[in-house]
Amino acid sequence: MSSSSSSDEVDEICDEICDEYLEETYNDIVEAQSRPQRRRAYVERNRETGQDRLWNDYFIEDATFSSQLFRRRFRMNKELFLRLVHGLSERFPCFQQRRDATGRWGLTALQKCTAAIRLLAYGTAADTVDEYLRLGETTALSCLHNFTDGIIQLFENEYLRRPTPEDLQRLLDIGEARGFPVMVGSIDCMHWEWKNCPTAWKGQYTRGSGKPTIVLEAVALQDLWIWHAFFGPPGTLNDINVLDRSPVFDDILQGQAPRAKYVVNGHMYKLVYYLTDGIYPKWSTFIQSITLPQSPQQQLFAKVQEATRKDVERTFGVLQARFAIVRNPVKTLEKEKIGKIMRACIILHNMIVEDERDGYSRIDISEFEEGDVPRCSEVETERPTNLNNIFPSRNDLRDRQMHEQLKNDLIQNIWNKFGDED
Repeated sequence: MSSSSSSDEVDEICDEICDEYLEETYNDIVEAQSRPQRRRAYVERNRETGQDRLWNDYFIEDATFSSQLFRRRFRMNKELFLRLVHGLSERFPCFQQRRDATGRWGLTALQKCTAAIRLLAYGTAADTVDEYLRLGETTALSCLHNFTDGIIQLFENEYLRRPTPEDLQRLLDIGEARGFPVMVGSIDCMHWEWKNCPTAWKGQYTRGSGKPTIVLEAVALQDLWIWHAFFGPPGTLNDINVLDRSPVFDDILQGQAPRAKYVVNGHMYKLVYYLTDGIYPKWSTFIQSITLPQSPQQQLFAKVQEATRKDVERTFGVLQARFAIVRNPVKTLEKEKIGKIMRACIILHNMIVEDERDGYSRIDISEFEEGDVPRCSEVETERPTNLNNIFPSRNDLRDRQMHEQLKNDLIQNIWNKFGDED
């Protein structure tokens, strides 16, 4: 009898506790429903005024600001910017002007693309375009991410493509004119600081006592065109570790790259190469400078190699100058969106290079194109082209003996070509 009575008492206590909990929960719900809800305050920004001001400032015949100021603030010529606006508005509904539920016209494609370009160019907070373009912070961020997605979908295949046979032959001619036959560019890495890196990832992306960064590996030539871009490795990796993850040699190892033969100092070679700094390994596809040159030939080679290798450093500098968002610490939390921003900036950079290439100081290769001077290299077009040549095996790619022989031949070739100038 005593055991049954004690269990009844326990049941009664449990029922009382449950009733009290349910009553408190009900009271909390009622109180929350009766409390005034916080809603985002509506701001009448008068978006039509923003569109009219933008149009009168830059796009009418007698615009307030000149084409030089347009180039400075938009980082590109007006014709190229309008090409972007037209392409995005044709393909993506988010850049098409539509009426809202009240029948009022929304933001125009010009306002949205201008907001995205300003955020990329100046690297400022999203609400800094509010007063001029009349769109809020969240709308500006949406424009930015839709803009980067659209640029990648529309122009990646053209402006981050493999070199065509004509492109590759031009690269080889430029390298030969500069004293490096079948040199296809300079390769190096750049770090982009990730301000809002998740705490759980900071150890992976932070080197030493510095800030978390993400690495960009790129290949560039004298005209600043970026032929290869690999973005995403954590900042704790150095250039060699990034190279191990990079797809830069994938097509070569898979046999999808073209063949090319060339002669340097009387020796036949089949491998094209990059110019690099001292951290890269001594492979047959990498040519470094000489740390302590002794002879005049070595001193001249070191001078020419280091000057030519700066192409990729100049490219990083121009990319950061054009798009300050790449120079400033990135605040986006999602790594995928960060990668799209970097990729879109590189595509825009290449589009600007193509549009303004005639104004650059260019290497004269007309003597090769007109046949006045025979080329020491020719591209075979039977296979798809890439930045390199096909290799029989991975061992040939990392042949140290071939590296030393090629370097010695290049030292002699540069001395024969430029030795009289000194």
